[in-house]
Amino acid sequence: MSIEFSKALAVESTSIPGLQVIDLAVHGDNRGWFKENWQRAKMTAAGLPDFGPVQNNISFNPAAGTTRGIHAEPWDKYISVASGRIFGAWVDLRRGPTFGNTHTVELDPSKAVFVPRGVGNAFQTLEDDTAYTYLVNDHWSADAQGQYTFLNPADPTAGFEWPIPLQSAQLSDKDRLHPWLADVEPMEGRKILVLGSNGQLGMALRAELGDAATVEYAGHEEFNLAEPSSWPALDWRNYQAIINAAAYTKVDDAEAPGGRRAAWAVNAAALARLADIANANGLTLVHVSSDYVFDGTAAVHDEDEGFSPLNVYGQTKAAGDMAVSTAARHYLIRTSWVVGSGKNFISTMITLAEKGVDPSVVSDQIGRLSFTTDIARGIVHLLDGGAAYGTYNLTNTGPPQSWSDVAKQVFEIVGHDPQRVTPATTEAYYAGKPHAPRPANSVLNLDKLQSTGFTPRSASEALSDYLQVMDTRNE
Repeated sequence: MSIEFSKALAVESTSIPGLQVIDLAVHGDNRGWFKENWQRAKMTAAGLPDFGPVQNNISFNPAAGTTRGIHAEPWDKYISVASGRIFGAWVDLRRGPTFGNTHTVELDPSKAVFVPRGVGNAFQTLEDDTAYTYLVNDHWSADAQGQYTFLNPADPTAGFEWPIPLQSAQLSDKDRLHPWLADVEPMEGRKILVLGSNGQLGMALRAELGDAATVEYAGHEEFNLAEPSSWPALDWRNYQAIINAAAYTKVDDAEAPGGRRAAWAVNAAALARLADIANANGLTLVHVSSDYVFDGTAAVHDEDEGFSPLNVYGQTKAAGDMAVSTAARHYLIRTSWVVGSGKNFISTMITLAEKGVDPSVVSDQIGRLSFTTDIARGIVHLLDGGAAYGTYNLTNTGPPQSWSDVAKQVFEIVGHDPQRVTPATTEAYYAGKPHAPRPANSVLNLDKLQSTGFTPRSASEALSDYLQVMDTRNE
């Protein structure tokens, strides 16, 4: 066997999405050769996923013509050869438009292949004493075998041209009896689990993600974040991401003992557990946070600003943010002034306008509205677009407003005199009422989000659309 030495590291895509062929840099002399078979920093920089291998397996094959597969497994794997040569064959067995796509390549120690979950994998040894190695990102278990998908290596649809004809090759009886492609039940994709799916943001995520088989929704009844003992026993290997749209949001109630305990349980303790689950299973954790982690003294809040919450609610959200940041794969979405379906500030202003009530509304708290439809779209954009993990501010765009500005705008759009809204200072509005302190400035910098290619609608446009939808529903 002749190995090509000193090739530059390179990654090549194939007709099977996610299946990548890697040229490895092998260095040799009269003593033999050396290669970096898996080098996380270099290979992820070159375009391979940071797939988090946890197990290394070796298959030794003493005779040329040994043929194994085709097996699609419920984990990702990184394949290479330590000695000898193989003919590698892959077929996409995942449900979707690329089901049945194939790819073949000959591997020696200077090449490797990354095989995503659900892609059928097979190889045939071309030399005696071939050692075939692979890294996987889940621990093998007998239970996992029930999730395999198989294809007969002689399937005429796949049409693999095996260098050594299968009738002369060494195969197991099981591999010879696997089904043809027409009879294969495709492997389902890993799911996205949406928590808090019955809340304002959860409903927007339902509308955005739809009823695809790869999305699962859980409301408070199905998944109670406040009670870890009531969490369902899920096989987390079947999930790719958790979107946490659940939160304790009663800002003033959180100042009292009962509310304080509930806020810490849902907004902080539950997030620590979700981060542990994400790390243990290679999942992406998406969590929605708040401008209340800041004290509102900065002119605009960047993603890297230090925490300075003014109230218990803000403290619990900051603690949850810190927990989420321990997940290797996370998107922390920071919003302000969230508006969605159900009872909220906008619906309250409409009710007051129609009942002839002239409200006093706070005028010295400044920020931007965040409509749940835009938050949901932003979350999907980050997940689907492969943006760098980390924290992203996500609100609607446009000039900052006060709550009284928003109230006046609502009155005007729904056909009432905006001058009926009386601006009031925070101090005057809450005089004599128990309340939690609020940040005076909640304006979030959106540059980082927009650099990923996503720009939310302006708050004014989103508000007009929102009121139009509400008016249609009330007809």
